[in-house]
Amino acid sequence: MRKIFVSAALTALCLAAGAQTPQNVLRIDVDAPGIPIQPTMYGIFLEDINFAADGGLYAEKISNRSFEYDNPLQGWKTFGKVEVRTDGAPFERNPHYVRFGYQGHPARTSGLQNDGWFGIGYEKGAEYKLSFWARTAGKAKEVGLAGILCNPVGPVENQNMALAEITVKGGKWTRYEATLTAPETLEKGAFRLLLWDGDPQAAVDVEHISLFPAETFHNDENGLRKDLAQALADLRPGILRFPGGCIVEGTSLENRYQWKNTVGPVENRPININRWNYGTFERMFPDYYQSGGLGFYEYFRLAEEMGAEPVPIVSCGMACQFQNDPAWKPNCSMEDLQSYIQDALDLIEFANGSPKSKWGKVRAQMGHPAPFNLKYLGIGNEQWGEEFIERFVPFMNAVRAKYPEIRIIGTSGPYSGGEWFDDLWKEMRKLDVDLVDEHYYSWEGFYEKRADRYDNYPRTGPKVFAGEYACHGSDGKKFNHFNAALLEASFMTGLERNADVVVMSSYAPTFAHVEGWQWRPDLIWFDNLRVMKSCSYYVQQLYATNKGDRAVPITVDGKPVVNANGLNATAAIDDATGDIIVKMANVNPYSQVVRFVLPAGVKAAEKTSLHSDNPMTENTLDAPETIVPETRALDWTPVADPDNAWLLGVRKQKDGNIEYSERLGGRTFAVYRFHRN
Repeated sequence: MRKIFVSAALTALCLAAGAQTPQNVLRIDVDAPGIPIQPTMYGIFLEDINFAADGGLYAEKISNRSFEYDNPLQGWKTFGKVEVRTDGAPFERNPHYVRFGYQGHPARTSGLQNDGWFGIGYEKGAEYKLSFWARTAGKAKEVGLAGILCNPVGPVENQNMALAEITVKGGKWTRYEATLTAPETLEKGAFRLLLWDGDPQAAVDVEHISLFPAETFHNDENGLRKDLAQALADLRPGILRFPGGCIVEGTSLENRYQWKNTVGPVENRPININRWNYGTFERMFPDYYQSGGLGFYEYFRLAEEMGAEPVPIVSCGMACQFQNDPAWKPNCSMEDLQSYIQDALDLIEFANGSPKSKWGKVRAQMGHPAPFNLKYLGIGNEQWGEEFIERFVPFMNAVRAKYPEIRIIGTSGPYSGGEWFDDLWKEMRKLDVDLVDEHYYSWEGFYEKRADRYDNYPRTGPKVFAGEYACHGSDGKKFNHFNAALLEASFMTGLERNADVVVMSSYAPTFAHVEGWQWRPDLIWFDNLRVMKSCSYYVQQLYATNKGDRAVPITVDGKPVVNANGLNATAAIDDATGDIIVKMANVNPYSQVVRFVLPAGVKAAEKTSLHSDNPMTENTLDAPETIVPETRALDWTPVADPDNAWLLGVRKQKDGNIEYSERLGGRTFAVYRFHRN
């Protein structure tokens, strides 16, 4: 009776779904040579957008720490006698500092308060390293300062959570340090630095006030916020593309990202106004600057620590074309292009050169004598038109002449198709670049139906780097709901199935502060203390951690599993373990029966699923695990009646193959691992 009931239920389900056959029979050709899946296939793109760097991944707690914003005291509250000065500053490229003076009465003090970015987060029991450069001024030989972790808004008797007294001695600029321990957790704290001396002659000059958690990612000096960096590392990325994105271009060339300003002693790295400071009028953040603290050395170090290939992008001498009219002549002239080319050549030397070379020496002095083994260089971001090709060609020729081992990444522009896209691909093929960077931020229909995007791409010539992509919900629903992630997972089957064409990819953007975003959706959201991994994050992680070594054919009715009854799938072999890995998305709201035809020798299997009954559900900071992958072992016990095709489970075929049938839920992305060893 039970068998009859199950069969009837399955039949009703399939008819309700409009399926033509009761099961989707999936055949995997494990004996095919397969297509090598490059270690670089799934990676990360970091751009300082949405306060991703300063105020985010970069662990510094103090904003405008060197008083170099256009308004030198922006980000600071002053009280008492405080003035900004530029005479006799200790750092050439950061000339501003402040002078605290005696107010005329011992009960009155002078000082500063900094609220960081959207407040400063403190964690109970955590240590914070305070540092600054200072000297006495006037006739004072010694001046006392107090550094304070404070709670400026809470209903507390004492706002001072932790206090360190520091005595500044002498008129020579000297670096001072102290460690403070937070007695409680506070999301929106502040930091104060006060004149702690009642001497009428007391005055002190202070520069580069910095506050870092003692514990950073890998405990690096000038390091990264541990939880955010660990979230990146847990993606097991094959590449790290940086630093942009549009910030590479700048709104004007004056505020383009210049890597040489981000290396060397951190105190002497000049700031840069972020292109996203005024990127949108709807969400402006006029305090959005780049300190340079998270610079090219730190990016290279992060890539190395995660085991990812660094993929830097350099300016080709063109300002953001979306923000500039060609009539304004915003781009570098061809006569001046050589300085931009030299910057790119110097970058390669910084990354790979001998410690005795000019820029290799800078790297070595920063603590990394060994080369970073740079292999890739992107020239330009989302440029287009004749003016781009005119600049790209001498760039490429110069890099290839001096560093022929470097693989050049060109671009197909900002869109997934169209005239610019087609023209740029023609040029990139003509120039025989190594990779072409494709970007596509698109709506649900694109990702649902375009898993075959690369099926008919030429198999020779430049490879594809899907450098920026994300599914944007239609009707203004541009947030990280589950449906967007599911459709991305469905689309990505086509990336892996075409691994002979696509060799790199990275979702974009990666980070967003919940109070400081200008662009969404984003892979990882955070506030001052917490981190939330979106549904899209888990899709990226499942692909990267189940990548396999070779993509092999998986077919239904003799055809690739592409838009087959709402299913998209790809299969790969892990050469080290022999595992057969199948990634499959069912974008239908209803479940389907899938039958895998497997080789003899499969002994066990497991399935990891990402699913939500409500496609509009998303993870939040308050509920970060609403939708997370779930893994379970599959029952590998043979079915009692192997001749009954309706029964789900394992059965052996007469030719020695094994069949496994199960129900794949509606709106589900699943990764199957079939173990042969």
